[in-house]
Amino acid sequence: MKVLLIDDSPDARAVAKARLKKEGLDIFCSIGGETGLRAARVDKPDLILLDVDMPDMSGFDVCRTLRADPELCMIPVIFLTGSCSDEDKVKGLDLGAVDYITKPFDEFELRARVRAALRTKHLQDMLVEHAQRDPLTELHNRRALKERMQREWARSQRARSCLAVIMADIDRFKNVNDIHGHPAGDLLLREIAQAIVGQCRRSDTASRYGGEEFVILCPDTVAKGATILAERCRAAVERIRLTAPSGEIRTTISLGVADSRGVPSPQRLVKQADDALYQAKQRGRNQVVVYADLSEPIKPESKIGGRVS
Repeated sequence: MKVLLIDDSPDARAVAKARLKKEGLDIFCSIGGETGLRAARVDKPDLILLDVDMPDMSGFDVCRTLRADPELCMIPVIFLTGSCSDEDKVKGLDLGAVDYITKPFDEFELRARVRAALRTKHLQDMLVEHAQRDPLTELHNRRALKERMQREWARSQRARSCLAVIMADIDRFKNVNDIHGHPAGDLLLREIAQAIVGQCRRSDTASRYGGEEFVILCPDTVAKGATILAERCRAAVERIRLTAPSGEIRTTISLGVADSRGVPSPQRLVKQADDALYQAKQRGRNQVVVYADLSEPIKPESKIGGRVS
């Protein structure tokens, strides 16, 4: 597990690293608050050991900044200080730190407190992961998709990069349940989820949007690149063959693609991908449609009777 040590004292950093050497941790250091925050954003440590008294930025201010950042707020913080002031300890804990260690470090106390914080972080990560997974397909669920979308949107705005969204829907999925039964439908959903994941890059995020719908987030990607991925997913699903007592199960998916260029919000981006998907259904299913290629945007009132299945 990764531990970030933020302390302006070379002696304190050396002692802490020596005391924790036996724990088998990946320890990396920053010499001040600003550099420590940058390191936390890049490396996403499992624990931060944070000095209270630093010249450029106090540990309290660093902790306050960490807690305000959605991507860093869940990282546990242990304060390191030469002060025994109860007031400082209370202030640090109120800011969200999980523990407080006084310098000079006692080797056994430091190791024990770090182990305890990392155990808690591990359990916390397991709970978060469980809450964000769809139990049937094991993809991210809609809640996790919403959180990931907000993070990727914010990152794309900061970096001035492009974010693409692919929305996919299984064609005539109701027929599968009606003819072959719901257990077969569930098996098909799992197979399609794995087929989609098998085509994605490490940076892409595939989620179950609901029912028979899936969404893929593609960071640093324009619609053209996302269309290539969507076509690979379409072809992979078309190759699926399942055997059931009622006969062979085959299916296809329709997909809509949109990217963030000129789009004012993540909600609008998803809406554009959904409009493109609707057109893919209307044009005969088993195909990919890009929102930018639509001659006219789809109006909500034109979707009379709901989406074609």
